[in-house]
Amino acid sequence: MTTIVVVRKAGEVAIASDSLVTFGDTRLSGHYEQNEKVIKVGDSWVGLAGSTAHFAVMRKLLTSMECRLSSRDEVFETFLKVHSMLKEQFFLNPKEEDTDPYESSQITALIANPTGIYGVYSYREVFSFDRFWGIGSGRNFALGAMFHCYDKLKTARAIAEAGVRAGIEFDKSSSGPFRVFGCKMARKR
Repeated sequence: MTTIVVVRKAGEVAIASDSLVTFGDTRLSGHYEQNEKVIKVGDSWVGLAGSTAHFAVMRKLLTSMECRLSSRDEVFETFLKVHSMLKEQFFLNPKEEDTDPYESSQITALIANPTGIYGVYSYREVFSFDRFWGIGSGRNFALGAMFHCYDKLKTARAIAEAGVRAGIEFDKSSSGPFRVFGCKMARKR
């Protein structure tokens, strides 16, 4: 699947991702195609995990609509609109289990921008993280690495690199090369 991480530390945020795409048992590494899992949307970076079909659809959607991603509530409102557009324009199948409380957007995403780091899950649950988080099949390796080095490394970028490198090293569905993006945090008013 993937390893994507976000980190917040010392007045900066960073997001990092591996570049492997899989089709069943077939692997398409970043050496054969530039597999971008992180999309630039305004002053935000949005990392996506899940079906490869999401990448083209979400790139089109997020770069063509007004996205407000500067708070937990704004992220929720934006992804509520995204869900509706996914169903109406891109024919999303929102069904997972019969007992699900809501329709699924079938998306897991991490967001990094000057206001912080956020996570979005399939039922549009939104989290605002204080330190770091990870998604994808390599997340447990990444979380362990980032937990271990968070107090030891000085920058969000260095911690994000450590996390994504751990995912690439130990998760069979993650591979390099990896990409890291980041920015300074906005000053609170």
